[in-house]
Amino acid sequence: MKTTEFKELKPKIVLGVAAHPDDLEFGAGGTIAKWAGQGAKVYYLVLTDGSKGSSDKNISPKELAKIRRQEQHDAAKVLSVKEVFFCNYEDCKLDCSQDVKRDIARQIRIVKPDVVITMDPTMIYAPDSGFINHPDHRAAGQATLDAVYPLARDHLSFPELINEGLEPHSTPTILLVNLERQNWFEDISSTIDKKMKALASHASQMQNIDGVQFMLKNSAKDMGKKSGNSFAEGFMRIDVR
Repeated sequence: MKTTEFKELKPKIVLGVAAHPDDLEFGAGGTIAKWAGQGAKVYYLVLTDGSKGSSDKNISPKELAKIRRQEQHDAAKVLSVKEVFFCNYEDCKLDCSQDVKRDIARQIRIVKPDVVITMDPTMIYAPDSGFINHPDHRAAGQATLDAVYPLARDHLSFPELINEGLEPHSTPTILLVNLERQNWFEDISSTIDKKMKALASHASQMQNIDGVQFMLKNSAKDMGKKSGNSFAEGFMRIDVR
């Protein structure tokens, strides 16, 4: 569903780029499940190891990273994601660096997506939701935007990728997860239950999974009201020219 004049999205290849395991399920799990169900090949690129996301004083960063990697694989399986790639940058220390941009550009050139999904780096906080956007989310979003345009597209950017046999790729559309601003909505009425099930895979992150699911289901209802659906996910959509 749309609020501006965009063509309907029916991607064949989708790349989700996230800072942490669970980010893509929160922001776009219903959309990912829908497109995968329509035959799209969906890939994840998770940039950090997720090793800091716990209040449990008895778990080590190494143990947590291992748990969260498996949780991400389990959640991706629920949504029919084809493959999950990890970069293993240290959690809470992600920068919008040339190395990160190169890793994202590399994956874009490998899978050649029609749509890239990531976090909107301009969303620093959402006061109505009591939400401060994690700095890793902002770094991941900005690095992804930079990778989409111009770094994955231009053959003179990262010539080492050409040496790896990876030709440039122009991604037509990027969807940015933003809690406060949206110009594009995807109807997830048929996949809301899959989104909830995928979120439940991230047990290490949710002491109250029922509460999280209730909150996100209400958010999806609100997005649905904006777009004329029972449940929806909203994004800032950019069609790259």
